[in-house]
Amino acid sequence: MASYEMVSLLRMLIDRDGSDLHLSVDNPPVGRVHGHLQYFGESILTGEDTERLMKSIASVDNQQELQEVGGSDFGFAFEDIARFRVSIFKQKGYVGLALRLIPNKIMTFEEIGLPQSLKQVINQPRGLLLVTGPTGSGKTTSLATMIDWLNSEFDHHIITIEEPIEYYHTHKKSIVDQREVGVDVPTFSEAIRRSLRQDPDIILVGEMRDLDTIEAAVTAAETGHLVFATLHTTGAVRTIDRIIDAFPTNQQEQIRTQLAGNLKSVISQSLLPRKTGFGRVAAFEVMITTPAIQNLIRENKSYRITSAIQTGHKYGMNLLDEHLLALYRKGIIKYEDALSKCQHAEEFEASAKGSGELAGRSKSTAGSKTAMD
Repeated sequence: MASYEMVSLLRMLIDRDGSDLHLSVDNPPVGRVHGHLQYFGESILTGEDTERLMKSIASVDNQQELQEVGGSDFGFAFEDIARFRVSIFKQKGYVGLALRLIPNKIMTFEEIGLPQSLKQVINQPRGLLLVTGPTGSGKTTSLATMIDWLNSEFDHHIITIEEPIEYYHTHKKSIVDQREVGVDVPTFSEAIRRSLRQDPDIILVGEMRDLDTIEAAVTAAETGHLVFATLHTTGAVRTIDRIIDAFPTNQQEQIRTQLAGNLKSVISQSLLPRKTGFGRVAAFEVMITTPAIQNLIRENKSYRITSAIQTGHKYGMNLLDEHLLALYRKGIIKYEDALSKCQHAEEFEASAKGSGELAGRSKSTAGSKTAMD
């Protein structure tokens, strides 16, 4: 029976251009390559194997946290090739591992496919800019690209707050201080509050996961800083609703007013396998907060934002479904993959077959919140 070594498995993942490595008892090692799972061997892993592999990369503190609470997350550098974000956990009484590859090289706007118009959006003195999407959709990579561009072009003090730190930024024209939650500071909200005393121009919040963090991020944007943050939502409408719904009812009118005044953009993204089977491509929804959208947020009419995005192409806006349709029509992605990621399946099908337009939804449902959700 083969004895797997972590170094060999990580090299195999990198050589195959994979994104994730999964190690579970009673199964061979599995890698996610171009969005699909592949076996990285034939011999199944035993409980002794996964524990040995875990101990080869986890610190004593991480191992202790695993024993105490059943899981631990951390990052580590693999030689000078890449970094990995690691989640170790207990399942069926055994140790399991999930490792996400984070390349050392930060990609450019062109390599990711981020619209060039976003450079103007992110080069603002203050406000809140959200990058959203499900887990594994490339939010961290897009944020790293944006921060790297600002770092290269302007003299800012940039503070990132992450759990764990994924992409490492070197000082260029800007100063970049990276703080890890659980290592350098106890919580996201505490890190944001303390960062306000550290003369920041830009604050990156790895994840707005609770009310305290959302409040701290909005306050930081309101007090004259540019704040980047992520949420696990899809689309501008759901993102805005998620933030407002996180607050007690008696505070929701206030947060709507704050969001209307401070939210600059919501960028939602999704990753899809290329039609060729090699590599993946990102699809984006871009909302820019115009005065019209500010009014919709303030007046609790977020369900009408979809229509505002559809008619806002001149501002650089587009819906996720519109980008998916464009990628499908160019032959970059498969129809089935596009359909699985779109937000309005019936309208997408009609548009893909050339029998309708995505704009049809806005005409029929602009006044109906339930129809949009």
